[in-house]
Amino acid sequence: MPVPTAARITSRQHAAVRRFRLAARGDDDCVLLDGEHLVAEALEAGIPIELVLTDGRAHGLADRALAAGATVHEAAATILEAASPVRTPSGIVALARWHPDTVSGVLDRVKGSCLGLIGVQDPGNAGSAIRAADALGASGLLALDDTADPRGWKTLRGSMGSVFRVPVGRGSSADALAHARRTGLPIVATVASGGSDIDRADFSKPALVLVGSEGAGLSAEIVAQADQRVTIPMRPGANSLNVAVTAAILLFEIRRQGSNRRGPR
Repeated sequence: MPVPTAARITSRQHAAVRRFRLAARGDDDCVLLDGEHLVAEALEAGIPIELVLTDGRAHGLADRALAAGATVHEAAATILEAASPVRTPSGIVALARWHPDTVSGVLDRVKGSCLGLIGVQDPGNAGSAIRAADALGASGLLALDDTADPRGWKTLRGSMGSVFRVPVGRGSSADALAHARRTGLPIVATVASGGSDIDRADFSKPALVLVGSEGAGLSAEIVAQADQRVTIPMRPGANSLNVAVTAAILLFEIRRQGSNRRGPR
């Protein structure tokens, strides 16, 4: 299905290119998807794609988007570079309509343990944690307080499409903790030291598992509200792990103990 000549863009000032720039800054109602893998995952998940720009290297994917109702433009690589936020675009970018759920929207429908990120400001780490949540069977993920926006292009890119498969919510830690208390969902806080070793922790029941940033970790106020505190033991001299690695280790242990039972989306 060739792209019609009228749909070809020849100017970096074209309105479509400007929309991609706005979306990269978070100033458009659509999210920006950069790269073949992420666009393909969105199509597979049935995410509505509104606009596609390709330099011709992803014709098959552009055809699928066109058949699904997207507007597709073809342009030279230099114009794609103006529209894409990455240094070396992979040949296709898209704008899609996707929003994270609310805290209660995720917690009300999870059937297993849910991962909560608090203060994880690096979008790549947040995206990788979403990817771990998907791979290891978490029932949901919450981006809380000043955690990187799940709609940001770097977070989406870091998730490698997992954001479209695992329920993701955004809100405040206060709302998440209050909801967990109201519904009887145990709260687990990850701490650098002083908690139960992860292999001795009790993950036999679904829980809200909270992880903080590498630098600050979880606040004392949040830790004080937890029903259980867990620590990943490390060799002497090491005092922190990448947050996505921490999430993956926790979720693996939760899965091993059998409390990850993701419900239908």
